[in-house]
Amino acid sequence: MNLASPWWSESESFRWIDGERTIVYGRGKVSEARGLLGAAPYELLSTERAAACAPELVRDAARVHYVPPGRVDEIAASLRPALQDQLLVALGGGRVIDTAKALAAADPPRRVAAIPTTLSGAEMTSIHRHAGGVAADTPRARPELVINDPELSASQPPREQAASAANAIGHALEGPLTPLRNPAARLTALESIRLIAAALGHEARAAESVAVRDRLALGSLLAGYVISSTGYGLHHVLAQTLVRFASVGHGPANAIMLPHTAAALARRFPAELQQLGEAAGEDVVAFAERIRGLTGVTRLRQVIDGDQSVLDRCADQAVQRPELHMTPPPADRAEILELYRAAW
Repeated sequence: MNLASPWWSESESFRWIDGERTIVYGRGKVSEARGLLGAAPYELLSTERAAACAPELVRDAARVHYVPPGRVDEIAASLRPALQDQLLVALGGGRVIDTAKALAAADPPRRVAAIPTTLSGAEMTSIHRHAGGVAADTPRARPELVINDPELSASQPPREQAASAANAIGHALEGPLTPLRNPAARLTALESIRLIAAALGHEARAAESVAVRDRLALGSLLAGYVISSTGYGLHHVLAQTLVRFASVGHGPANAIMLPHTAAALARRFPAELQQLGEAAGEDVVAFAERIRGLTGVTRLRQVIDGDQSVLDRCADQAVQRPELHMTPPPADRAEILELYRAAW
């Protein structure tokens, strides 16, 4: 498949009205954030790295909350009593944006505006954990305003950026395979894979270059749209379980598992994975292996402090996740453990 798109340039800005939300994409768009947010007071959720990218938003915030490392349910529960305003601006990666969504869901009609600084795609979905103490059946929240500026959303150092891209690739690979798949999600996934593959091609490229950042930013945004439409399954269940129960970082968990889960998806959906591979310009498993190699971490034993016994615990936890049924036939414990061990 030709990696040159005839339909849209990744450097072209756009404003996308999608139901109740507005998505603004393009270089320099973070400079318009203050105007897009309107006159209502807001509270900023961020990290020190992310906040340094948008000092005007820090300056104008009624309050600034720095989101620490940890679990979203616990972080949201701890921040909840401190919030006063109805608008939360999440400037950061997936943890920051998911925390803001959890806080909005806990106390409607609180709203979220998201400005991503990673390729997590969290800004595009209503997928998040609830704050501790919030009932499981509480409706979830998605940002009503998304400002995706490639200078920010693709601003990570090269190895972290590649790990974040692996997460986006996981969205684009497994989203079109769930029972909620649809033509829009499938076509969007193909374009997402094409963009990310074009950004992280075989030839040496500077991760800081304009073209690379634009392609990664738009590719991850589209991948987030896919998973928002279709849900997720096997890959994200396994990666998220490693994060929660083996203390593996989110990016490394996705990157390390992706070649193994891509192979499992290919066994279930060979025709679909072949098409996605054509969009990538190479076999999907080989593509996943190459992206994993860019992160500098290729095995779970490099990031887990302990022996393989933790994999049994992770398999026990993962097999209980209902999202496994979104990748039919759902993996059983034996297959899950086999995938974890293959990645060890």
